[in-house]
Amino acid sequence: MTAASPDLVASVSRRHSEVHTPSSKVARFDAGAPLRLACQQDLAPFSIAYETYGKLNSDKSNAILICHALTADQYVASQHPITGKPGWWDNMVGPGKPIDTDRFYVICSNVLGGCMGSTGPASIDPKTGVPYGLNFPLITLGDMVEAQARLIDHLGIDQLFAVIGGSMGGMQVLEWASRYKERVFAAVPIATAAWHSSQNIAFHEVGRQAVMADPAWEGGNYFASGNVPRNGLAVARMAAHITYLSEEALHRKFGRSLQDRSEKTFSFSADFQVESYLRHQGSTFVDRFDANSYLYITRALDYFDLRESAGGVLANAFRGTKTRFCVVSFTSDWLYPTRESRMIVQALNAVAANVSFVEIESDKGHDAFLLDEPTFSSTVRGFLNAAAVKRGLSAANEVSR
Repeated sequence: MTAASPDLVASVSRRHSEVHTPSSKVARFDAGAPLRLACQQDLAPFSIAYETYGKLNSDKSNAILICHALTADQYVASQHPITGKPGWWDNMVGPGKPIDTDRFYVICSNVLGGCMGSTGPASIDPKTGVPYGLNFPLITLGDMVEAQARLIDHLGIDQLFAVIGGSMGGMQVLEWASRYKERVFAAVPIATAAWHSSQNIAFHEVGRQAVMADPAWEGGNYFASGNVPRNGLAVARMAAHITYLSEEALHRKFGRSLQDRSEKTFSFSADFQVESYLRHQGSTFVDRFDANSYLYITRALDYFDLRESAGGVLANAFRGTKTRFCVVSFTSDWLYPTRESRMIVQALNAVAANVSFVEIESDKGHDAFLLDEPTFSSTVRGFLNAAAVKRGLSAANEVSR
C-alpha cells in the first residue's frame, strides 16, 4: 500500500480536528435528551456547532437563523478554519450589509450529519469509541431542523425574527415555517423547492456511487486507515458543481478556451479551462469535507418532500401560518427552477399567507444567491427592513448602543 503524502496527512488531521474540536461554539446535548429521528432511532448524545454574529437585544427579538446549503457550514461570515477563506456569505452578512449584524443577531449552525463539529458520521460513536461511519442513522432535513430548534432553545430564544437560506438552506427554511409556525416571524427561502425532484435525486445518486466506487472508501470505514476516498468525492463534487452553474455562466467564463497551452494535447489531460476548473473544485473540496457526510446529506435532500406530512397537499404544510414570506428565485437556475418557487408561492397564497415573490434576472445559475447580485441584495435588505418595522425592532444604531 502506498504511504499517504504529508499534505494528505495534514489535510486529514485538520479536518478531523474540526470534526471533534471545532473552532466555533458548540452546544452539547447529553444522553438524557435524545433526538428522536425520522427513522425512529434516538440520537444521543449529540452536538451542534454554530457561530453567531452581532448582539442579541434585551427581549431576544432580533435573532436571524441562517440555514446553510449542502456543502457549506457555520462559517457564514467569518474565516473558514480549514481553507482560510472568507465566510461563504460574507457579501450578505455583516455590519451594514443586507443581513445587518449591527441590527440583527445572526446564528448559523453546521447541520446535523455535517463534518464541522455537529454530530455526523465522522463523529465518535459513544457505544464503540470509534467514528460512526455507516453506523450513523439516516437523517432528514426535518431532523436537521429539530436539532436547530434545540440550539435555539439552548440560546433562550422563543421566536426567531427570521429564518433565511438558499438551496438546501431554503428547504430548511420551509421546514421551520411548517413545523414551528409560532417561532418564525419572517422566512426567506431562496433558490429552493418544496421537494427534491427525480432529476436531482439522479444527480445525487451519481455522486454517491462515485464515492462508494472509490477503493479508499473501504465500505465507509476509511477512518480506521486514515485514508480518504479523494478521487470519488472529487468526482462527486465536480458533477454537482456543474448543476450550480448555467450554460451562459460557463460559456462567459471559459468558452472553449484551452488551459495554459496553444494546441490540444490529444490526451486525457485537462486541455480545456473548464476541465481544469472542475478538477480544481473537486480537489479542494476533499480537503474540507467528509465523504460519508456527503452521502448522508445528499440522501437527506433526496428524502425531502414537504407534502408528505401534509396529506399530500403542500398548502396544508403552511395552514394557519402567521409568518411573513419572501420567496426568491433566479431565471437561470435549472437546479431549482423558478416554477418550483412558484409552487411554494401558490401554496402560501392558498392559505392566505403573507407572501411576496421575486424572480431575479441573472445568468449565473443556481449559485447566483452566493454571488454579487445587487437586485438580490436589495431584495433581502428591503424585506428584512420592512419586517423589522412590523416587528418593532430598533434601528441599527439603537441596537448597537
